[in-house]
Amino acid sequence: MLGFSEFAIAVLFFVIVAIFMGVKSVQQGREYTVERFGRYTRTLTPGLRFIVPVMDSVGAKINMMEQVLDVQSQEIITKDNAMVRVDGVVFFQVVDAAKAAYEVNNLNNAILNLTMTNIRTVMGSMDLDELLSKRDEINARLLNVVDDATTPWGVKVTRIEIKDIAPPADLVEAMGRQMKAEREKRANILEAEGFRQAEILKAEGEKQAVVLDAEGRREAAFRDAEARERLAEAEAKATTMVSDAIAGGNVQAVNYFVAQKYVEALKDMASADNHKVVFMPLEASNLMGSLGGIAELAKDAFGNKGA
Repeated sequence: MLGFSEFAIAVLFFVIVAIFMGVKSVQQGREYTVERFGRYTRTLTPGLRFIVPVMDSVGAKINMMEQVLDVQSQEIITKDNAMVRVDGVVFFQVVDAAKAAYEVNNLNNAILNLTMTNIRTVMGSMDLDELLSKRDEINARLLNVVDDATTPWGVKVTRIEIKDIAPPADLVEAMGRQMKAEREKRANILEAEGFRQAEILKAEGEKQAVVLDAEGRREAAFRDAEARERLAEAEAKATTMVSDAIAGGNVQAVNYFVAQKYVEALKDMASADNHKVVFMPLEASNLMGSLGGIAELAKDAFGNKGA
C-alpha cells in the first residue's frame, strides 16, 4: 500500500511538471518557434500557448518589433577618388519568425554587414558633389538593394538613413574656397549687370529728354509762327482799314497811322543797345502840332481832290 502511494505521488508530480513544461506565455511583440526533436514545427504568437511536453521545446525567441542598427563609421573612396567617412542607421522589422531564426545565423550582424557593403558600393559609384547633394537618392537606392537582399531572411527593411558624410579637412577647406569664389563671381556679375542696366536707363532717359526737348521746340516754333501769322493778319487788316478810312476822307485815320509809326520808332530807339538817351521835342504840343499839321495837309489834299 505504501508503494502504491509513492507511485501515485510520483505520477502526480510528473503530471504537474509536464503541465508546467507544456504551458508557454509569449510576450507581446515576440514570437517563439517550436521544435519537435530539433525540427521546426510551428510558431507561437503572443498569449498563453501550449506545447507537447518533452517532445516539443521552444527554439528561438524572435523580436517582432521594429529595430534599429547603428552602421559604424567607415571610409569610402568616391568615383572621383575623394576619401570620405560615412555612417548611418538601419530600421528593420522581422515579418517571418521562422525564416529569421533558421535562414540566417546572427541576423543583426548579417544585416549590418550587408548594409555596410552596399553603402560602399552605392556611394563609391558617385562623385563627391553627388554624395553631398543627393542624399535622398542614396538612401532610396540603399533601401531597395538591402530590402531585396534580406527578404529571404523574413526581414522587412523599412528605412536606411545616412547620418553623416565627412570629407577630409583639406577637401572641406578647398570646397569653402571654391564656394567663396563662386559667390564672388556671381556678385561681380550682378554688379556689372546692375551698372549696365543703370547705363541703359540713363541713356533711355537722355534720349527721352532730347525727344521731349525737340517736341517742345517744335511746338514753340509752331506757336511763334502762328502768333506772327495772326499779327501779320492783324496788321494787314489794320492797314486795310486805315487805307479805306483815308480813301473815305477820314482824317483821324491818318493821324492814328502816323502816330503809331512814330511811337514804334521811339520804342525801337529806346530798346537799342547803343541808344540809352532819347531826345524828345521840347514841348509835347510840338508833337501834337506836327500830327495836326499832317492831318490838315491830308484834309486839304482830300478836299481839293473832291472839288
